[in-house]
Amino acid sequence: MNWSDDGIVLGGRRFGEGGLILDVLTATRGRRSGLVYGGASRKRRGQYDAGNTLALAWSGRLDDQLGRFDVAEARRERASRLLEDAAALSAVSAITAILRASMNEGDAAGSNLYEATSLLLDELGNPDIWPALYVRWELGLLSALGFGLDLEECAISGANDGLTHVSPRTGRAVRGSEAEAYIDRLLAIPDFLLRSGAAVMPGDIAAGLKLTGHFLENRLFAAVHRGVPPERERLVLRLLSKL
Repeated sequence: MNWSDDGIVLGGRRFGEGGLILDVLTATRGRRSGLVYGGASRKRRGQYDAGNTLALAWSGRLDDQLGRFDVAEARRERASRLLEDAAALSAVSAITAILRASMNEGDAAGSNLYEATSLLLDELGNPDIWPALYVRWELGLLSALGFGLDLEECAISGANDGLTHVSPRTGRAVRGSEAEAYIDRLLAIPDFLLRSGAAVMPGDIAAGLKLTGHFLENRLFAAVHRGVPPERERLVLRLLSKL
């Protein structure tokens, strides 16, 4: 079998003498792996840094077995542009670690995340924009992998305006005014996650990370019997220290 696609590098591990098993999120085939001969050499390894996008050609005998990647070209070499930005590099580590931990080889659902992940990675050089994009990305990840939240209407009244909180148990949105008796048990949802044009207010990034983090831990990663990757916790601590 043979196929070609673009892929975002999620990571790699050495194989044999100079080889590299490359793990990527492809545009149309989900998460895939392949052997790159000579990929671990000093001359070539920078090309395979996590977060870069490559044009790839895969070949192998069976689609579900480890095959070989030939790299036609680097579409985006992002890692080298972010070397002086510790927060952005931490975001690359968190994004790629979450994708590796949440999807199996060949998981086609990953294709739904490719464009959003590319957009987020491209914006990591803009510190005024990417933290909010990252929170939206985590919310989209939950949805793409089957663990989306219901933010369309209030679970109590059915109204679709004035939503302020989410039930940590059901993942459904509620109006704070409808749930005053137990509001301290709910998770706040910042307005920028409900309306695309809403401004990001002080405290919104922290609230958004708390919201998505709860469901990453208790839904997505609980379902695959894994903990949330520590790279995410390091990113959260770095972001919160800046707020």
